[in-house]
Amino acid sequence: MPLDAKGVAKGSGNVKVVTATHLCGPELDKFRAAAAKGNVTVACTAQRALFEDVAEDDALPAALTFANVRETAGWSSEAAQAAPKMAALLAMAAVAQPAPTAVTFESAGVTLIYGPGQVALDAAAALKDRLDLTVVMSDAGSGTPPAVNEFPVLRGRIKSVQGHLGAFAITIDSLAVAAPSSRRTFTFGPARNGAVSKADILIDLSGSPALVTAPELRAGYLRADPTDAAAVAKLLLKAADLIGTFDKPRTIDFKAELCAHARSKKVGCTRCLDLCPAGAIAPNGNAVAIDPHICAGCGQCAAACPTGAASYAVPAVDVLLQQIRAGAQAYFDAGGGSGVAPILLLHDAAHGAALVDAGARFGDGLPAHVIPVLLNEVTQVGLETIAASVAYGFRAVRLLTRARPRHDIAGLRATVETATRILSGLGYGTDAVGIIETDDPDALGESLRMPRPPVAPLARATFLPLGAKRDLMKLGLRELHRMAPAPQARIELAKGAAFGGLAIDTAKCTLCLACVSACPVSALGDAADQPLLSFDESLCVQCGLCVATCPETVIKLAPRIDFAAFDAGRVTIKQEAPFHCISCGKAFGVKSTIDRVTAKLKDKHWMFTGENSARLELIQKCDDCRVEAMTNAKFDPYAAKPRPPAKTTEDYLKERELAEREAAMKARIDKGEV
Repeated sequence: MPLDAKGVAKGSGNVKVVTATHLCGPELDKFRAAAAKGNVTVACTAQRALFEDVAEDDALPAALTFANVRETAGWSSEAAQAAPKMAALLAMAAVAQPAPTAVTFESAGVTLIYGPGQVALDAAAALKDRLDLTVVMSDAGSGTPPAVNEFPVLRGRIKSVQGHLGAFAITIDSLAVAAPSSRRTFTFGPARNGAVSKADILIDLSGSPALVTAPELRAGYLRADPTDAAAVAKLLLKAADLIGTFDKPRTIDFKAELCAHARSKKVGCTRCLDLCPAGAIAPNGNAVAIDPHICAGCGQCAAACPTGAASYAVPAVDVLLQQIRAGAQAYFDAGGGSGVAPILLLHDAAHGAALVDAGARFGDGLPAHVIPVLLNEVTQVGLETIAASVAYGFRAVRLLTRARPRHDIAGLRATVETATRILSGLGYGTDAVGIIETDDPDALGESLRMPRPPVAPLARATFLPLGAKRDLMKLGLRELHRMAPAPQARIELAKGAAFGGLAIDTAKCTLCLACVSACPVSALGDAADQPLLSFDESLCVQCGLCVATCPETVIKLAPRIDFAAFDAGRVTIKQEAPFHCISCGKAFGVKSTIDRVTAKLKDKHWMFTGENSARLELIQKCDDCRVEAMTNAKFDPYAAKPRPPAKTTEDYLKERELAEREAAMKARIDKGEV
């Protein structure tokens, strides 16, 4: 592949660029010499293991990073123009990547095999020397009973499955144990429902719908069509190795104190619950709880989280934006972007990297103006990444996914829709961001080479991506607005957006301030010395808790992005005069509310009419004076009209005796005796 060392060096600042034709062979000393002097980025990933071994064996002090410039830039029909792109790739690779924390699984090999009789028995026979097995037949017990009982055989129907590799809890109905005396076919004992089995590994050969959500993402759950012998054999090989301790990166950092899920048993934000394909998220009081063992790392919860309670960690969003910023600066410093708008291609390793590699080896490769960035999952991309990328100078962002994604990507589509509304509203065009859904490397190349209208040169932002996720989102949007070809003060967004205002019917608002107590991000506020409701739109995350809490139902969400509100700060929505205590003059409550309540009770309620009319003054007194007045007047707010005395047996006997006397006297009168 052609190498333009001068062009690459131009975009690399003060970094020295050394080229070679066979760096991993006869020219290996070039690597040793460079690594002995300082940190080194090697523009080759094919021989990464070799360079790491040499650095370790020679005790070289350099920190090593690696960049793939061959498949992503050099193997291309436009390789001669790819020097700016190579400079960008090297600059991005040099950004430090903090190591993520690990989630640990422990498996002792306790395995439950669930499926039709003979299929399950054959699978167990293949694994009996490796795993601790139990077979649960999903049918009536087909298959020949083995001559030697080497593992338990039962029959039942799995009702539900909870857990993950090393910690499955499997609930089984109609569970019955096979009789040891089974001869030609299996016979079973009495059945029972609700039996719970613990297992480290669950092998599902039933051919029925999956027992867990997103089965391909659940560690320890292995599923195959029982009629597909090759798939079953592959599954059994994988199962045999699931013994021991396993680690995976903890992809989501979660801070429960920032979560806007619920307050006072009122449900607000449910974005992550609606999007998680693995079922790893569940309500947990005011917040949600994310099970890191079940989490598949798709990142849709982090991309959609409006408060930053859930954030992606592989890499963290600020690190990803540092990479993109470094790549943009190197690309433009090396002369890129002249006449052709650069495109940022975000892809994953499992699918995207394979397509890029295939296109480079067997096709024309990526265009020189397309800069790829490798992610753990494309669905981790949020609005902050897209906004910052365009502000840094990438006039198009493309997200590469499978033609048939492994899980629902509704969260990514919603993010792209929101970004498109904002970018088109600011004059960046309707195609500034998009999803490429393909499994064909040639189709990928063609979609990136499609002719587009020329983009006028625009100023580029260079801001440092510092702060938490929400802060980075606001910063990126502000810079996007500042650099916009056609800036607008306000852009309406679709329901579910992370930004917006509130439509409040102030005439019906009673200033009860229940919404202030419910707001998890302090977007709504009050004042200590007067009845007042204020609102900071830049803080609002459209969680809906204020709407759910308002007793007057006078609040509605208004999803939008208002750039003026970012700088406006807190504004007063409604303010009224306080009522002053008629005893001490202390200000309390809202005057209009106290007056309205007084008017409604006067001459209309027995507790405040007639001889009780003086009690109306209690409503017009502050807390302290009201308690004092009620105590001195011996006023019981729960008092009612006196209840009649209870009748005893003696009372009933006296009444009967009196009635008998009256009846006897009446009889004598009737006879004329009296």
